[in-house]
Amino acid sequence: MDPGASATLRKRALSVDTAAAIGFGSKAAGGRDGAVAVEEEPVSPTGRLFREPSFRCHIVAVFGLAAPVDVPALRDGVAATLARHPRFCSVQVLDESEKDARPKWVRTAVNLDNHIIVPDLDPAATSADPDKALEDYVSSLSSRPMDQSIPLWELHVLDFPTSDAAAAVALRVHHSVGDGVSMLSLFMACTRSAADPDALPSLPPARRRAGPVYAVPRPTAAAGGALLLDALAALAAWVVALLVLAWHTAVDVALFFATAASLLGDARTVLKGEGGTEFRPRRFVNRTLSLDDIKFVKNTMSYTVNDVLLGITSAALSRYYFRKTGESVSKSVTVRSAVLVNLRPTPGIQTLASMMETGKDNGARWGNKIGYMLIPFHLARHDDPIEYVRRAAKVANRKKSSMESIFTFWSGDMVLKLFGIKAAAALCYNMFTHTTLSFSNMVGPTEQVTFCRNPIVYIAPGTYGHPHALTIHYQSYMNTVKLVLSVDESRFPDCHQLLDDFAESLRLIREAASRKSEEAQDGTPIPS
Repeated sequence: MDPGASATLRKRALSVDTAAAIGFGSKAAGGRDGAVAVEEEPVSPTGRLFREPSFRCHIVAVFGLAAPVDVPALRDGVAATLARHPRFCSVQVLDESEKDARPKWVRTAVNLDNHIIVPDLDPAATSADPDKALEDYVSSLSSRPMDQSIPLWELHVLDFPTSDAAAAVALRVHHSVGDGVSMLSLFMACTRSAADPDALPSLPPARRRAGPVYAVPRPTAAAGGALLLDALAALAAWVVALLVLAWHTAVDVALFFATAASLLGDARTVLKGEGGTEFRPRRFVNRTLSLDDIKFVKNTMSYTVNDVLLGITSAALSRYYFRKTGESVSKSVTVRSAVLVNLRPTPGIQTLASMMETGKDNGARWGNKIGYMLIPFHLARHDDPIEYVRRAAKVANRKKSSMESIFTFWSGDMVLKLFGIKAAAALCYNMFTHTTLSFSNMVGPTEQVTFCRNPIVYIAPGTYGHPHALTIHYQSYMNTVKLVLSVDESRFPDCHQLLDDFAESLRLIREAASRKSEEAQDGTPIPS
């Protein structure tokens, strides 16, 4: 267990010279970050959850670079961006003299020597097997405590070439600082377009729904009888859609709380972690997948990218499960994934860039506002690889007609207010321990970006500290998707073979989609 995970700072009389400006990048006495009493803000309820011993959650993101790291330029860039963000220049303070005291964010000066870390690595190890050396170092971060007396982030410089990049930097952040979507947006606001060094990167436009499924269309000019029939039909559709939404939400929320109350749980399988897995070291492994192949399947079969990723995951987990267990191919198993849903509108990267320029929040909302959704994965052997995507699409469409994530956030918030953080943490912990894995999918820039003048070649985010032995992340960037697995190595000693299962599943699904495309074009079935 991380001994620093539950440590708190006693709020003391701040005798620091508050007339001095906050010194970003300046050295503080004793080599520590010096507290400056300038602003306070309560830690969000979800942020408080991540302070609990059973949820020592951290985000670890590796950024592959196209050139060796210029450390002085990196320091200057970080001082002008990340270190100026309100959360990255604040510490969590708890006044234990107050009854029912809640932690607050308090601004402090940032000493970059405490945050930018250049490890002294064995040159022989980094030369003999650089990919393993990088993986070993990043994985070791999951077993190192983070100093709670300074802002809760670190940037590790790994300046040696690997098969994927000329160098890398690893950003480790305590999850109470912000959710994954906000953290990715913040990092993107620290980058610039490789094509235009003065421009912020371009992100894919957010998908917009045509409108609520129960919206009544505005009537057009028509005869009175036809207009009345159209209005009645629209009203009937609205009522049916609303009833379906209410029913699906009620069912999903009931299943969620049955899981959290230990009344319902996944069967123990080779994918499920043992008790205490949240305290064990994690290994982070990744594989690059072709976004073009994923989009080919999406376009050929008229699905979404998320449908295809869910289908690939189901196929890969099925391959791994049946190989490890040797069970009958006719058997079907269902495991569930906990999906964290960001419910807070994420500030645009222009807003975040402005926030870092001024050092103020500019009215932008930040923090953790997370709901949960339980997604089932069906493990089976299918002759047609597309069947995995077809079933995944049905699950995704079903979840789109539910407000499960909103109600789970609201209910958890009510439990916290009525019964306290310990009860809310117990509820959340039970939900994780009675499901099998975690899953996330994030969208990155469509163009290459630079960080402190270094072009980024890949983005590989991961997390640790929650009670799942397997966490699956997909991160798109340019024309690739980075698959990142965060695993309890004692449970998944063959995690690289699991990566192979994902790559092979995509290949088989892509080939099956190609055959179906050819069949559709010439009208003749093609032998498999």
